[in-house]
Amino acid sequence: MTGRPNILWIVTTQWRASATGYAGDRNARTPWLDGLAAESVNYAQAVTPHPLGPQARAALLTGKLAPESGVNDYWDPLPADARTVAHALGDRGYATAYFGKWHLAARDRTAPLVGEAHAKMIVPPANRGGFGLWEGFEGGFLLNDPWLHGTRLPKPTHFKGYQADVVVQRAGAWSREQGARRETGGPPSFCMVSLESPHPPYHAPAPHVAEVKPAEVILPANVPRGGDVERKAREELAGYYAHIEATDRAIGRLLLEIDLTGTIVVFTSVHGDMHGAHGVFRKAWPYEESVRVPLLIRKKQEAGSKEQGAISQSPVSLVDLPHMAVAWAEGREWHNKRDSAAISMPVATAIPLQCDRAWRGFRSAKHKLVLNADGSPWLYFDLERDPLEMKNLAGDPARRGEIEELTRLL
Repeated sequence: MTGRPNILWIVTTQWRASATGYAGDRNARTPWLDGLAAESVNYAQAVTPHPLGPQARAALLTGKLAPESGVNDYWDPLPADARTVAHALGDRGYATAYFGKWHLAARDRTAPLVGEAHAKMIVPPANRGGFGLWEGFEGGFLLNDPWLHGTRLPKPTHFKGYQADVVVQRAGAWSREQGARRETGGPPSFCMVSLESPHPPYHAPAPHVAEVKPAEVILPANVPRGGDVERKAREELAGYYAHIEATDRAIGRLLLEIDLTGTIVVFTSVHGDMHGAHGVFRKAWPYEESVRVPLLIRKKQEAGSKEQGAISQSPVSLVDLPHMAVAWAEGREWHNKRDSAAISMPVATAIPLQCDRAWRGFRSAKHKLVLNADGSPWLYFDLERDPLEMKNLAGDPARRGEIEELTRLL
C-alpha cells in the first residue's frame, strides 16, 4: 500500500465471534464477510474488554479500559473532553466521520431504552467524540426505519428501510465524496460505521431474508437441552441469524462503494450474546459467547499476500484498535506485545438478563481466569481442551497454586 491509507471501521452490535460462515457456524449465511475474511487477517482470539455496549464503545474509541476511558457504568456518558481515535487521526490530517449507533450520550435512567424517543434523542455536537462529521442516533433498537441526526441533519430525520442499509448508504456516499477529494489532493479519511444489528429485537423484520425455523437451528453443546432455555435460544437464534444475513448483505453493499485498493478495512463487534449458553442470555458475562468478537483486518489486496486469509492467534482486544489506526496513519506496523487480554465488567448492571455482578480477569488463547469483585476465583477454563467452557476449574484443588499465581499477576 502506497501513501497514507484510508481507514474504515465497520462495527456491529451483539455479533459473537463464532457466528459467521468463515468461523464454521452452519447457521450463519455471511457470504460477504466470508469473502472479506479470505482477503484479511482473522484475529481468532479477539475479545471485547468489557462485554456491554457503553463500556466497550468507550474502550474502542479511546483506546483505554474502564474506568480510565471515563465510562465505568452502563449509564455513564463519554466525557466531552475524552480524547478519541477521531481526535488522534484528525491531528494527523485525516478527514473523520461517524455513522450510526452512538450509545455514549447522557441518558435518562427512567426513560424506556427501546423505542422512538430514545432513537430521536439528540447527541450534542460537543459530545460526538471529535468526529469532523457525525450522523447517527443514540439508541432505541429500531432495526427498521431509523431516525438520524447530526452534522448535516440538525433535527432527527426519519428514513425508511432497514437500519443497516440506510447507515451504510449514507456512509458510502461520504466515502465517495472523500475519494473524489483525495484524487485532487485531499486528505485521507477515517470512517466509523456503527451498526445496531444483529442486536434484539431479534424478530424485527429482516428484509429479503427467510428466517429459519427454530427447530432447525443447530445449537452448541453448552446450551442446556429439553427446557425453557433451549426453547428460547432456538426462537431468538432464528431471528438473530436472519439479521446476521441482512447485515452481511448491507456490509457487502458498503464494500462495493469503497476504493479498497487504498483502504484498510476493519470488521468487528462491540460484544456478543450468550443465546442460552450455560443457561443464560445477553451479555456482560465473561463466557466466550459474550466476550469473544469477530475481528477482520484487510490491509492488502495483492494476490498471494501473506495477509490474505491469514489467521492470527494474537490476543488482541477492541482497546487496541485506536492504537493500530494511529500506527497505520503514521506508516508504522502495530505489534501486540501481550500474551493475554484484560476483560472485565467494572460495575454490575441491573438491566434484565445481563450478568448481575462485577468481575475482572484475563483471557489468552489457552486460559481464561475470572475473579469476583472481592478477588475470589469465579471461573477458570482450559480453553484449548474445553473451548465450550463446560468444566469450571476454579474449585479444582489441583489448580489452586496455578490460580493463585495468575491472580497475583492480575
